[in-house]
Amino acid sequence: MKILIIGAGGFIGSHLCEEILKSHKDWRVIAADITSDKIRHLMSEGNFDFRRIDILTDLARTEESVEECDAVFPLAAIANPRIYVQDPLRVFELDFEANLRIVKWAAKYGKRLIFPSTSEVYGMCRDEEFTEEGSDCVTGPICKQRWIYSCSKQMLDRVIYACGIRDNLRYTLFRPFNWVGPRLDDINDEGGRSRVVTQFLSNILYGKDLVLADGGAQIRCFTFIADGIDALIKITENKDNCADGQIFNIGNPYNRCSIRELANRILRLAERYPQLKDSVAKIKIVDAASSDYYGKSYQDVLKRVPSVKKAEELLGWKPITGMDELLIKTMDFCFGAAGGQLRPDRSLQI
Repeated sequence: MKILIIGAGGFIGSHLCEEILKSHKDWRVIAADITSDKIRHLMSEGNFDFRRIDILTDLARTEESVEECDAVFPLAAIANPRIYVQDPLRVFELDFEANLRIVKWAAKYGKRLIFPSTSEVYGMCRDEEFTEEGSDCVTGPICKQRWIYSCSKQMLDRVIYACGIRDNLRYTLFRPFNWVGPRLDDINDEGGRSRVVTQFLSNILYGKDLVLADGGAQIRCFTFIADGIDALIKITENKDNCADGQIFNIGNPYNRCSIRELANRILRLAERYPQLKDSVAKIKIVDAASSDYYGKSYQDVLKRVPSVKKAEELLGWKPITGMDELLIKTMDFCFGAAGGQLRPDRSLQI
């Protein structure tokens, strides 16, 4: 099988490339992206073909790559709340317009499409757990520009579903819920406002307080990247066509915690690093209005909890990595890659 991974140089894409090359040596990976830093270690693999392609401008090469493959993962997207607010049209152009072309090419050439939806399509749904077929997609007013990401993804979900009916497009949609792990974000970047775990790690590295938007009462369920990739491999294998025409929540409802609880956990685990211990003791957890932290056009979601029963039943998949283990593996990588090559004191009890 020949698999095209667009956005292969990103967080999910780099881990997916890595796992395919490790566990399915008879598959060939076509890796398309504008950057290769996170996949440089894979370049010498015989069944790995890296193509430096910008899907916003290199339309012919992108279409040719889709035509050449058996299945395509269009993973290229902007998934950062700061950018939703500051540059919503940039989000729309990449996350919707560029990916719409790929969806149409997949339908045109009869290719299997494995598309990354998002947990954010559920928006402010009030269900205790979000279900793929039953939960409503609820977004806020137009002036809250943070919803452009959610709406872009949701509209593509609807287009893909319709193409499945009209054009017999073979597809699977998967909705990641707060996937975390090595290579998520660069914590050396002091720009701030990145995804919450890496933002907290960056603040700790630079001795800054941990800022909680609107008090940190928001509930999230954090999923280790290896668990998520395991689900994507099962979707790609598609035994007995179990994933065709399906939508799957891929998250870890057992790792449910508030952002305030997350901040306290991370501070406790950061004490394992001798070089950081003194600065960690001085770091405070402080509150800020989300309008001040992200901007006035931001709006948050109080609770985001997935039901993963469908993935368990159809894919035979279940997340296995607990919260502390997830954070420790992420912190060990991020702090190890940071200046000073920080290493934990593994003799300490957690």
